[in-house]
This record gives sequence, structure tokens and C-alpha cells, in this order.
Amino acid sequence: MILWELFLIFVLILLVIAIYHIFKAIKHLVVNSILGLLVIFAANFLFGLNIAYTWIVILICAIGGLVGAIIVILLHLLFGFF
Repeated sequence: MILWELFLIFVLILLVIAIYHIFKAIKHLVVNSILGLLVIFAANFLFGLNIAYTWIVILICAIGGLVGAIIVILLHLLFGFF
């Protein structure tokens, strides 16, 4: 009986650690996407680039953050993408 309870406590500790790391990754993704989209918004507003807010642009900004936003802006300026 005690062995089962120790195993259950161990599993719960591992679950809490896993949930912590998942939320930490989600927080990083949210901060990256907000910063990236703010840069895209500022570029559209200040320079009139007219970059559309498609799911691809949002995904690039979410994964890449500021670097992703700069890549989207450069692709728009150089090749007319987005």
C-alpha cells in the first residue's frame, strides 16, 4: 500500500513538472507572437506596407518573434510575399 502511494506521489510530481514546462513554452510563444505582430502592425502603420494578417504571418511571428516579423517584412519588400 505504501509503495503504491509513493509511486502515485512520484507520478504527480512528474505531472506538475511537465505542466510547468508546457506553460513556460506557451508563455514564450505568446510573448513572441505579440512582439512579432506589434512589429508587423508598426511596419504597416508607419511605412504603409499593407502586409495581410494571414495565418502564415501569425505562425511565423509566433515561432520567430521579432526575427520572424523582420523576415516577413523582408519577404514582403523583396519578393512581394504576404
